[in-house]
Amino acid sequence: MSIKSVLAIPFAKIVRKQVYKWANTPHKTQEKVFQYLVTEGCKTAFGKDHDFVSINNYEDFKKRVPINDYEGLRHYVDRVVAGEENVLWKGKPLYFAKTSGTTSGAKYIPISKESMPTHIKAARNALLFYITETNDASFVDGKMIFLQGSPVLEDKNGVKLGRLSGIAAHYVPNYLLKNRLPSWETNCIEDWDTKVDKVVEETLPENMTVISGIPSWVQMYFERLIEKTGKKVSEIFPNFNFFVYGGVNFEPYKNKFEALIGKKINYVELYPASEGFIAYQDSQTEKGMLLQLNSGMFYEFIPANEFFDDTPTRISLKDVQLGVNYVIILNTSAGLWGYNIGDTVEFTSLKPYRIKVTGRIKHFISAFGEHVIGKEVEKALKDAIKGTKVNVSEFTVAPQVNPESGLPYHEWFIEFENEPENLEELASKIDTSMQKQNVYYFDLIEGKILRPLLIRKVKKGGFHEYMKSIGKFGGQNKIPQLSDNRKIADVLQSFLVE
Repeated sequence: MSIKSVLAIPFAKIVRKQVYKWANTPHKTQEKVFQYLVTEGCKTAFGKDHDFVSINNYEDFKKRVPINDYEGLRHYVDRVVAGEENVLWKGKPLYFAKTSGTTSGAKYIPISKESMPTHIKAARNALLFYITETNDASFVDGKMIFLQGSPVLEDKNGVKLGRLSGIAAHYVPNYLLKNRLPSWETNCIEDWDTKVDKVVEETLPENMTVISGIPSWVQMYFERLIEKTGKKVSEIFPNFNFFVYGGVNFEPYKNKFEALIGKKINYVELYPASEGFIAYQDSQTEKGMLLQLNSGMFYEFIPANEFFDDTPTRISLKDVQLGVNYVIILNTSAGLWGYNIGDTVEFTSLKPYRIKVTGRIKHFISAFGEHVIGKEVEKALKDAIKGTKVNVSEFTVAPQVNPESGLPYHEWFIEFENEPENLEELASKIDTSMQKQNVYYFDLIEGKILRPLLIRKVKKGGFHEYMKSIGKFGGQNKIPQLSDNRKIADVLQSFLVE
């Protein structure tokens, strides 16, 4: 064991104590953040336009600052992108994180010198909490891989522009640089197929101890490793004991991952977004991720079932309840105000505040008034394959409103690694779980408005081919697991098992 790994344990315990200090005084912590943001916001064009000098409390804030999405703030962001200072936050941003939106095209999310360190610290702390809980820091002596976007940054009127994961690549601490893979040159490869092959080549001879990335793309990396060696991942990397992921619910991938790895491992879930690093898993035994209350973000919440109402309930942290599906709203030290990032969350604990991501407010199915959300389809699939040898690589769900014959239905597009012996039986199990979870769906089935769901088998590699066909292959791109229209479903017809 190296000096680095020995010292990591006491350092991790110190950090954990510091984090729980603010986590155990949540409302005081959020009030401090709120006052700081409003004070600094007074100096900006947005603050002047919204009378920040008259804001004394959260009720004042709600009266002056509307809920915004990117389109709502676009005219301010455009001024920032054009090079204007003091628009949404003081000075100019340090970076623009470039993301792709379904309605807004390319989006430029500002990251400030105040907000950037919070991204890095949260990612670091997630690993330190794991060290504290397991009392094991041996992984810092091995190699770590973070499958991410290219770190090559562009210049946009004096501000660096790139993907968040590529920006973060510039902030790897010096003490981890020797441990980090892939190489800078490989990370810069844009073509994902080429990149993964090169990553396999670089990592095969190494002692890999930490692997991180979006599950669907890490799965592709694992499959290439096995294809090349004929061995399970745990045989190739015997000291690989935990996987770090974020961006999607891992449960649909878990069986497949454990089959590829060849043993059970631990998992650390992160909730990073270009707008801010919102939460990370602080315990292997408690459900949910610790909400980052001391990271320059003031949180608001709107019950998801009210979000599209004219006057939805809008609350701060102190009024949230367990088991309610909320749209999460951010106010940040990068100048995002009343900002809806599109995610829905549910609290799993109020002492401390922990959350789980339940889906996207725009990713739902309500073609018939059923209000189906991501959490429900993910749980239904998990329930149906539990105790079986069925493994699912990827899936998505869409409504079929105008079938050629019979009643409408929900159409599930599933790519199997291990197929079920009886597809209709699996569909029935999924449908039963959906009816138990969602009373609207149950009523529609019982009332003969809908018929039970149908499964379409996507050929192996079909979802990757689909992502290539729309120019979103690799990196941080994800497939929505449900949608209220057939844009994805109609294209997927070309990738079905014949």
